[in-house]
Amino acid sequence: MFKKIIFLSFAFFGMSLMALYTVKYENDHMPEMFNSAERPFVVLELFTSQGCSSCPSADRLLEKVKKEFPETVFALSYHVDYWDYIGWKDPFAKPGYAKKQSEYNREFGYPNNYTPQMVVNGREHFVGSNQAKAYSKIGYYTAQNTENSITILDAKTSSDKISFQYSISGDFSHKLLRAVLVINERTTEVKRGENRNRTLHNSNIVVNEHYIDLESQTGSSSIAIPALVTPADDLTLMLLMESENLDITAAAKTRINN
Repeated sequence: MFKKIIFLSFAFFGMSLMALYTVKYENDHMPEMFNSAERPFVVLELFTSQGCSSCPSADRLLEKVKKEFPETVFALSYHVDYWDYIGWKDPFAKPGYAKKQSEYNREFGYPNNYTPQMVVNGREHFVGSNQAKAYSKIGYYTAQNTENSITILDAKTSSDKISFQYSISGDFSHKLLRAVLVINERTTEVKRGENRNRTLHNSNIVVNEHYIDLESQTGSSSIAIPALVTPADDLTLMLLMESENLDITAAAKTRINN
């Protein structure tokens, strides 16, 4: 009986050690496991203009959620040019951004472009200054499973471009990678138009983007730094994976030392 008790005690002690080792292994590897998971994300694309009197409130909302959810929210501010005729030429506006907005609205079955318009993960839209809707959609999409993940590797800046490598996971068939370069913030004194005599603060201003064909799970590319970027600007590079129907299935970002 005494031998049996000793044997059982050693068996219990061994099982306890194994349990402690398992817990320690899981704790030690938890950051690694989390980093390799496909994290939830919310891409907010705001179509705005410095010539639109309804847009500053949406600009402020975009900056607000960007700061509140720095890891989850990917904020993009696309400045359109169709309000320039009123009297103020938006320095960040490009005709291609209005075209991008039109492509979204065709996909949504919505007849016209408007500002401020917020697009969420390429899947739906709402008036960009609607704070309740913005927080609702952030909550909804952070609870969704993701199809893909992206990692940005070895981003390097030269005088006129940013070179980078990337790694993706998940099914990438019939999908593209969108590289987007943004200025983190800029203040502008508006002299004319609907916002004349106002000082406007814009954040995450898109200054360049291009698409990358995906042929494998790893690759390299670069994006040009346009002339309007100054040495004082803080920049962020974002990579978004986009399906044929414009849904965004993954997102990654990294700060760039300009």
